[in-house]
Amino acid sequence: MPRKLSETERKSIVEVCCSEEYVDCNPHEIVVSLLDKDIYIASPSSFYRVLKEDGLLHHRSNSRKGVHSTAPSELQADGPHQVFSWDITYLKSPIRGIYYYCYMVIDIWSRKLVGWEIHDRESSELAEAMFTRLKRELQLNNVCLRSDNGAPMKGGTMIATLYSLGILPSYSRPRVSDDNPYSEAAFKTLKYTTGYPKFFHTIQEARIWTADFVNWYNTEHKHSGIGYVTPEDRHSGKGRKILTERNKMMTVAYARHPERWSTAARSWDYQEVVYLSPSAGTNESKKSA
Repeated sequence: MPRKLSETERKSIVEVCCSEEYVDCNPHEIVVSLLDKDIYIASPSSFYRVLKEDGLLHHRSNSRKGVHSTAPSELQADGPHQVFSWDITYLKSPIRGIYYYCYMVIDIWSRKLVGWEIHDRESSELAEAMFTRLKRELQLNNVCLRSDNGAPMKGGTMIATLYSLGILPSYSRPRVSDDNPYSEAAFKTLKYTTGYPKFFHTIQEARIWTADFVNWYNTEHKHSGIGYVTPEDRHSGKGRKILTERNKMMTVAYARHPERWSTAARSWDYQEVVYLSPSAGTNESKKSA
């Protein structure tokens, strides 16, 4: 039959699906990923059929058995430079398939972007150099650092370098964005902010634009997660005073015309502690507070 897959094609499907790169992907993801590399073996339905016939639809024999991913330990910060989160995102270039890579570090307590760099590749060596610089510039000591499990986060001597700098690494579970939400949120703000270009012509242009964004984010952007003060205000300790004065003004406004409020005037609370991967007990105490 002319439409029947050859034995070579069947073997290729099994080998690709069981490879380290694609072992956790479904056939639809694998097919489009191969197409992006100018490779086509067969349709997603053919992939499903071959995997089912070989008993590999739920577990691929060439891969290790699936294990339950334990949630990372709860991290908490009650001040700056205690818990950082970092990640890398793609910035498009004019050439399809070619990207610049934005390395970005955020302090979860203040939401301040405390470090960033843009390079033409993902590299654990470049990440090591960035954290070595941040250690020196920010005088860091015993900072917990959350990231995902990508190669730049764990490759080479990255983990050993972090420990030598007094930075304690913590890793999220595969494909669980809630384990590293602060970096995810910062990148979303970056890519949805007004003026974000369709692509950057050069790496220098990407660096200039990102520098302007970071300055705006830290010093002008009133962040909803910290009571609508800027990350810089919270980081520097001014945030508490700003919220106190704002609440006083709301009290005065309410006293003037209480009939305009159906409930009590809003109060902006100062968030004393910020949690990353809060435990069940922490979640319950926050609900009852």
